[in-house]
Amino acid sequence: MNNLTQRLKDLSLHMRRGISPKYVEVDGTVVLNQKCVRNQTVDFNQARLTSPLTKIPSEKLLQPGDILVNSTGTGTVGRTALFRGSDLPTTVDSHLTIVRPNPGLIDPEYLGYFLGWREPIIEGMAKGATNQVELSVVSLGELEVVVRPVALQRRIGRMLSNYDDLIENNRRRMALLGDAMRQLYREWFVRLRFPGHEHTPITNGVPEGWETHILHDLCRIGRGASPRPIAAFMGGEVPWFKIGDATASESPFIFRTQEHVTDAGAKKSIMLQPGALILSNSATCGIPYFTAVAGCVHDGWLHFSEFKRISRQFLYCFLWFKREELVSSVGDGSTQKNLNTAAVGRLKVALPRNDSLLTHFDEAVARVLAMVLNLATQNQSLRAARDLLLPRLMSGEMAV
Repeated sequence: MNNLTQRLKDLSLHMRRGISPKYVEVDGTVVLNQKCVRNQTVDFNQARLTSPLTKIPSEKLLQPGDILVNSTGTGTVGRTALFRGSDLPTTVDSHLTIVRPNPGLIDPEYLGYFLGWREPIIEGMAKGATNQVELSVVSLGELEVVVRPVALQRRIGRMLSNYDDLIENNRRRMALLGDAMRQLYREWFVRLRFPGHEHTPITNGVPEGWETHILHDLCRIGRGASPRPIAAFMGGEVPWFKIGDATASESPFIFRTQEHVTDAGAKKSIMLQPGALILSNSATCGIPYFTAVAGCVHDGWLHFSEFKRISRQFLYCFLWFKREELVSSVGDGSTQKNLNTAAVGRLKVALPRNDSLLTHFDEAVARVLAMVLNLATQNQSLRAARDLLLPRLMSGEMAV
């Protein structure tokens, strides 16, 4: 070990696994899990709450500057994120490791980016069988960290954080735009406070001049497909949308897939163009997304086409508000839930006979979605630029 390198454990005040939570729906302490750590950022949308009675040691309550490391599971182990703070007390579950840097020895922001750069190496430190891999605190502590002069560390951290600040600002704007779009749908089509509602009588929950349809009559609903045998068609260049790709998305649009298939595999699946609407039908079922790139879809997704009267953006909002009904239609229990095309097709949709209201809504939502897509595209470019810069800064190839 040369004099520019130290072990992670020697640069940390402590390294600890998180707690075993007792989950509650309200009035608990925020608990981050592996889904919350993606793209070297913390996503609080995936967080849950643990009971106020849960005993949480003080060192396991997160502080700004802590670094979180996913420590179990194939495909998730090794992902890292710098915790920049929260308005609420926050901890992590036992599948994450908290690394608390010693600020007297290393700048936390620099270390956060360094560990992000070393994610492939950290992943390789995990041991165990497929889907049961485990990254021990002891092994993680042996990771070698390049320690530069503190002033240089801070300059590197500041340069990279400029990108992440822009990304986070765009994320917040996308969240606000998404809320505005869904609020408009809620007002017009759920609460029935559409333009002119004051003068429209409502009978049995349906405004005068509206008609109730079933979704099956308004569009074609299909299921994705997996080429068989799957292994024979993997490793190509055609994006293959799977459910796991949605959890990495920060917007209604999915840009990237973890896996790709060959052209021959795509012909045995269902090929969709950018802008297609898809709905998760397994695992976290009932969540709609748009494809941002052309690709084929796994059979864990439903897809929609041949629209009559309704648009993709209307159906996206409709499905968003119908998720609870969809999930309940496939029952509870420990078995995995799966939607089918018949259950989705039976959903009832109340529409005005006059298309002008639908046109007005579609135009408003289309503008919002265009802004969201633009921001999401910007974030793809910002991350690509940051990730290109990161190794050059960390390796010393690029002077600061």
